Amino acid sequence: MSLVDQLDTVTDASAGTVDRHATTGTFESTSPASGALVGIFPVHDAEAVRETVERARGASERWAALGFDGRGKRLAAYRGYLARRLNELADLVHRENGKPHADAILEITLAIDHLAWAGAHARKTLGPRRVRAGMLAANHAAYLEYQPFGVIGVIGPWNYPVYTPMGSISYSLAAGNAVVFKPSEHTPAIGAWLAAAWRAAVPDAVDVFQVVTGFGDTGAALCGAGVGKLAFTGSAPTGRKVMAACAETLTPVLLELGGKDAMIVDDDADVVAAADAAVWGAMSNGGQTCIGIERVYATSAVYDRFVAEVTAQVQKLRPGSDDEASYGPMTMASQTGVVRRHVDAATAAGARVIRGDADPGLFPSENYLAPTVLLDVPEDNVAIREETFGPTLSITKVRDAEEALELTNTSATGLGGAVFTRSKARGLDLARRMRSGMTSINSVITFASVPALPFGGVGDSGFGRIHGEDGLKEFTRAKSITRQRVALPVNLMSFGRPATAADALARVMGMVHGRHR
Repeated sequence: MSLVDQLDTVTDASAGTVDRHATTGTFESTSPASGALVGIFPVHDAEAVRETVERARGASERWAALGFDGRGKRLAAYRGYLARRLNELADLVHRENGKPHADAILEITLAIDHLAWAGAHARKTLGPRRVRAGMLAANHAAYLEYQPFGVIGVIGPWNYPVYTPMGSISYSLAAGNAVVFKPSEHTPAIGAWLAAAWRAAVPDAVDVFQVVTGFGDTGAALCGAGVGKLAFTGSAPTGRKVMAACAETLTPVLLELGGKDAMIVDDDADVVAAADAAVWGAMSNGGQTCIGIERVYATSAVYDRFVAEVTAQVQKLRPGSDDEASYGPMTMASQTGVVRRHVDAATAAGARVIRGDADPGLFPSENYLAPTVLLDVPEDNVAIREETFGPTLSITKVRDAEEALELTNTSATGLGGAVFTRSKARGLDLARRMRSGMTSINSVITFASVPALPFGGVGDSGFGRIHGEDGLKEFTRAKSITRQRVALPVNLMSFGRPATAADALARVMGMVHGRHR
């Protein structure tokens, strides 16, 4: 029996022992495409969450004791299991999230690649090392290492229900932590599948990766359950609530809170390639991508050609649930109202609207939205200032790339972005000055596929990083150690030091450092 078959009815969302404590009932997960039942899941209450974290805490000690090699071997077994069941998981993502099967394959592939990188680079990044002790402690040896927190709580999103949470889960596990994962209430089956896959692949460490399911109260309970750190992906308003809840226990947080990412199309850009990237970045996954492109600033030299190319490409797109569809339904039905409100606000402000050729009357339900391009929306409009998170793209004509950069950087968010130019120097210059955590040049979203690059934003897009060496260190605490190798004739850190010791030290500092002006 496949894991998907096991999830068709009442699903065990953790290691098989938490469900009896879930005293607040169950909830259903349904397909956003058809409304069909995907699974029934427990609503884990605060007691159940605490018990899960306590089990994870005990498991984390054994997991850390395995060392980098022992953990690496088990992480390799997990990624091998995921790779062999890739299509099975993609089918579940298609059913519960709604995205096309091919896009689900891409998402899971990226997650597996990051899992492999984290396991392979944990020792080099986090392992014990000698560091220079410096002049004042020349008789000491100095050591630095990165120790796990113990248990990491992960609250994941519904738009990329494998790739995004696995960015925290993979790097947490590789760093030596246990994980308690609370998936979105819109995609609990996917979270439960990932935990069931762990139990199948790593049967000697089942409590190292557990799942709890439920709504906001379950997530709040995880914040206060004594985890060593909490990683959250979602909206900025919810992120503020998570941070406030974690502040009660001084639990550190990692927040990835979405964006309003922009693309700059310079005078010398490859217009066809830029349009292709913009349409993909805006419309793939139904626009439900935190690092998707929502705004384009095209210089006057290329604006007309760019709009014409985008229009031609958008007219070929069609939402649906079949294999030929460009993208699927809105996973969260209420998001359709946000998208329509933004489009209506832009229209009321005088923006021109271009829609795809697909007939909305033929869409299976209201959960499907037509691709929409908005031209010359006023900068103070809600469609420019707030994250839309739907299949829309605004295009604005600007004088030059400098004006484009200025408008790009006015956003309160700063997650990702893109620059299109044939000049390497110009592209790097614009990318460096873009107020964002990540920028791709002559592509979109590529930074997310590079395991060595940290992922995260600035401003209202949150703080902290997953992926890369920064991502491994994010789930550890630095531990500093010194060891005296030989005793000095004069111990400066002693009440027994000679009265002349301080003056001698001052003279030495003057000789070594005083010549610098």
